[in-house]
Parts: sequence; C-alpha cells; structure tokens
Amino acid sequence: QVQVVESGGGLVQPGGSLRLSCSASGSIVNFNAMGWYRQAPGKQREFLTSITRTGTSNYADSVKGRATISRDGAKNTLNLQMDNLKPEDTAVYYCTAQTDRSTYWGQGTQVTVSS
Repeated sequence: QVQVVESGGGLVQPGGSLRLSCSASGSIVNFNAMGWYRQAPGKQREFLTSITRTGTSNYADSVKGRATISRDGAKNTLNLQMDNLKPEDTAVYYCTAQTDRSTYWGQGTQVTVSS
C-alpha cells in the first residue's frame, strides 16, 4: 500500500500563486508516474498534469502555461506550482502515484481562489 499525502492548499487571491506538495511512501522516482487532479464542487474530477518516471510531463489545456509539475529528489516530493490563479481553480487538489499494480490517491488539499 502506498501512502500519498498532499499539502500546501489554502486561500489565494485571484492572480496569485500557490505551490502544492505531495509526499509518498517510497521513492517518488520509482513510480511509473505521478500526477495532480482536482475536483470542484458539483463537478467531476479533472486531470491536471502528470510526470513519468523518465521525466516526461503532460498538462491539461485548462492549466497549460499556468502550472508546472516538478519532482524534488532531495525532499522526495512532487510539486505543483500554479500561477495566475482564477476563481474557477477553486477545488480539492489530489496527488496520485502510479505503480504497476495500482494508482494511489491522497486525501486531497483544498485550494480556494477568492478575493
């Protein structure tokens, strides 16, 4: 069983930035891929970005140009930098870790974009 834990959520003003972090049991560079999703109230969970073991990243159109996914090997964390945040970015943000057996999800961290 892989434990995944997100951190860094909070209240941000429109146009602001936020950095989310994700830790997982085991070395993050050993996962097939890791990623970020979000779910806004009343909406389906939405893919945002992912990064493979080899470092290839992928972004949804909704965040392309505003989001950056990265891995910090020293801290063993996956990070999501989000810039120019909009009220529609308000959601619970989830981190995932993918192995050959399954995809593991964290409990999520709330991000609220509001003035």
